[in-house]
Amino acid sequence: YSNRAEGFKEQGNAFYSKKDYSEAFNYYTKAIDASPKNASYYGNRAATLMMLCRFREALEDSQQAVRLDDCFMKGHLREGKCHLSLGNAMAASRCFQKVLELEPSNSEAQHENKNASALLEYERMADFGFGKRDFRKVVYCMDRALVLASACHRFKILKAECLALLGRYPEAQSVASDILRMDATNADALYVRGLCLYYEDCIDKAVQFFVQALRMAPDHEKARLAARNAKALKAKKDEGNHAFKNNNYEAAYHLYTEALAIDPNNIKTNAKLYCNRATAGTKLRKLNQAIEDCSSAIKLDDSYIKAYLRRAQCYMDTEQYEEAVRDYEKVYQTEKTTDHKHLLKKAQMELKKSKRKDYYKVLGVGKNATEDEIKKAYRKRALMHHPDRHSAATPEVQKEEEKKFKEVGEAFTILSDPKKKVRYDNGHDLEDDGCFDGGGKMCSIL
Repeated sequence: YSNRAEGFKEQGNAFYSKKDYSEAFNYYTKAIDASPKNASYYGNRAATLMMLCRFREALEDSQQAVRLDDCFMKGHLREGKCHLSLGNAMAASRCFQKVLELEPSNSEAQHENKNASALLEYERMADFGFGKRDFRKVVYCMDRALVLASACHRFKILKAECLALLGRYPEAQSVASDILRMDATNADALYVRGLCLYYEDCIDKAVQFFVQALRMAPDHEKARLAARNAKALKAKKDEGNHAFKNNNYEAAYHLYTEALAIDPNNIKTNAKLYCNRATAGTKLRKLNQAIEDCSSAIKLDDSYIKAYLRRAQCYMDTEQYEEAVRDYEKVYQTEKTTDHKHLLKKAQMELKKSKRKDYYKVLGVGKNATEDEIKKAYRKRALMHHPDRHSAATPEVQKEEEKKFKEVGEAFTILSDPKKKVRYDNGHDLEDDGCFDGGGKMCSIL
């Protein structure tokens, strides 16, 4: 038997040196079948499996090799390397110590032992970072750790979870998917897939992944908590939307407020909730609160066009035209549509109008005053500020009243002339006639 086994081993070695590891594996397996008590055959097959990145199987083979021969130095070394690749730093370190007992000057074992210590240190730092919610630090440590332990699912999952918590969903998804390709029942990977969907506001799909994770590992606390949060958040948000659709704005406002308290980490959903609450707020004429809510939404998601538009409208309604222009400019830069252009022009026009004299205010009439009302108001104000009425006053008062008298005259000149009034109402500069074409339409503003 042993000659036959040796023959298989030789053939395995030939394929191994040609880097044909699959064939080498087949021949080493034949050698083992022919002579199951030979440590070096297991050692060789372990080396082959390592080249094929099948570290779990390689670990079993190298453990079997050292069980058969405790002084088999290469067996201990390979076992250590497998442990290291799989992220078991303590076990790896024990194997390398064993090699160094057998051969104190073995430089490979010394080097790998240092790697095992470095790996333990990265794990320790990552643990500490996770506790402090410093997820960037954890990703950094796990990237370093994975250079040493390329096959460690645990490190990959921790990295993926932290990427999800940092909002780097595509990266997190791809790490989790890689693991699920190799191990479809990995509860942690299923949980991270769910987490990404949950944070991207695909709550129904997320719940399916959390449920699947719990099926694989019924005591998965994180998945249980996430499923509970996801369901509660969706229910509360839907309830708020339902109340809003039924014009029950007060109830909607309260439901959105309750939803916002469920999970402060869910940035995308919370941005939508703030924007929804702002919409309910505008219906309740809580304009300043609505502006604050839009700002909160934008702080969470600075590309959220709907929140900018909603805030800009609130700014228009509260006559904060400069702020409105700023928001509409941001929107128009992002999405150059005709509608957005129109909203921006309108805000720019209102801003321009707000900076000039308000002739309606000067006469004390509303914007929709009739010709008669304008005349009456003019007479009343002109009498009130006429210089003759203030001849006995101090020079300062005389000067002030004269200025007001002139303004009243100016206001009347514009508002009593239908053509000038229309142009004034449209925000055109009356003295700046270069701005208009023959039809009286604007060629350019601002």
